[in-house]
Amino acid sequence: VQLQASGGGLVQAGGSLKLSCAVSGNIFSPNVMGWYRQAPEKQRELVVRVVSGGDTTFGDAVQGRFTLSSDNAKRTMYLQMNSLKPEDTAVYYCAAHDLKLGKIYWGQGTLVTVSS
Repeated sequence: VQLQASGGGLVQAGGSLKLSCAVSGNIFSPNVMGWYRQAPEKQRELVVRVVSGGDTTFGDAVQGRFTLSSDNAKRTMYLQMNSLKPEDTAVYYCAAHDLKLGKIYWGQGTLVTVSS
C-alpha cells in the first residue's frame, strides 16, 4: 500500500487549498482514513479521520473550516482547507489504518505554509 499526498503550497491567510491523497494497493475494511499535520517543533496532531462506514471526526483547530471528501473511482481522498490561518502551517500527512491487518500506512507529507 502506498499513499501519495499532494497539493500543498504557499497561501495567504484567509485563502484555501485542496490536498489530495492517492491510494494504491488494497486497504481492507474496517479501516480508518485521515489527515494529520505536524508543525515545526510540535507533535503530530489529528486534522480529520473517518472510520469506514462510520463517523468523521475533525480536530478542534480545523472544525468548520476543513472538509473531507473522496473519489472512490480515483481512489483519492481530498482535504479542502478554507479560511486558512498562519497556525495551519504544517506538513500534512494522509494516513490509512487497516484495522483488519493491523497496519498503518503514511503518505510522505505535503507542506502547507500560510502567510499572514
